[in-house]
Amino acid sequence: MSKTNSGNFFEDFEIGAELVHAAPRTVTEGDQSLYIALTGDRYAQHCSAEFARAIGFERETVNDLLTFHIVFGKTVNDVSLNAVANLGFASVRFLRPVYPGDTLRTVSKVLGKKENSSGKTGVVWVRSTGTNQRGEQVLDYIRWVMVNKRDPETRTGEDAAPELKKALEPADLVVPSELDATKLETWASGGSFFFEDYEIGERIDHVDGMTIEESDHMLATRLYQNTAKVHFDQFQADKTRFKRRLIYGGHIISLARSLSYNGLENALGILGWNGGTHANPTFAGDTIYALTEVLDKQPLPGRDDLGALRLRLVGVKNWERSEGALAIKIEKDGKQVYDPRIVLDLDYWVAMPTRK
Repeated sequence: MSKTNSGNFFEDFEIGAELVHAAPRTVTEGDQSLYIALTGDRYAQHCSAEFARAIGFERETVNDLLTFHIVFGKTVNDVSLNAVANLGFASVRFLRPVYPGDTLRTVSKVLGKKENSSGKTGVVWVRSTGTNQRGEQVLDYIRWVMVNKRDPETRTGEDAAPELKKALEPADLVVPSELDATKLETWASGGSFFFEDYEIGERIDHVDGMTIEESDHMLATRLYQNTAKVHFDQFQADKTRFKRRLIYGGHIISLARSLSYNGLENALGILGWNGGTHANPTFAGDTIYALTEVLDKQPLPGRDDLGALRLRLVGVKNWERSEGALAIKIEKDGKQVYDPRIVLDLDYWVAMPTRK
């Protein structure tokens, strides 16, 4: 009997099964510093203990996306070690701030599965929940992933995709009760725009770009303890159509979010994602830029110091601005598809201070 874990294949997942993921992780100040080094994160609540205390937190908070990556990384061995691709996310909610010193663990539940028409792969849906050392939920999300079958020649006929909520409502969003946005000092955050200053339909070009080095994405993926073969194993990648290791899509989200600081400096945290698409693959050597479109703005129940901005964060690779305005989708063979330079399309909510 083999003592090593070869990962679950499509046939191994059972709807309703609970997957308890190994290796809880204590998040340290070193993790936070390395995350900043790899992404260029500049949001003040993650960088400055004094700023964070001034707005009600115990100290600087762990970046929301670092929390996400660590919680996500726990699931890879059981959910996506044999994945072809991570296909999407839904109903991602950030529920409690995480501080250096907190220990995170993850449990997932299988929600559905559907065999693909080729018979070689299938899609599996799971809900994953991250908790801290006190058992408090810090993160909850649904994702679906295309997984290889163990036996491509034998059809399973499974077709049980779950019903998913299309978008989170403001009432679904959880704002930390200790957060007091009236104490925000704009000299420290670096921003001068508040909830009232953003208009539905406006597009923000965040201007800055970041080139991904091979060492960057390898360090990042190891930091997140994401062991997916497509990111680590060049020997196996040589056999794929790309001939290269893929950049973990979550790292692209982190880069785009960090780049979006320029124009959204006062945002005091991600409240949730409605959904996201990794539209095209990214590789080492690509340069990432970010655009934001304001989709909606809503008051937050029980809060007059904060509002919720619904934003569309678009990651673009190798974009030459002199070519003019970028269309996110283009027509190809009579269908609307993503421009090949679009690598991320993320619909999410942030908490933005009001002027009140």
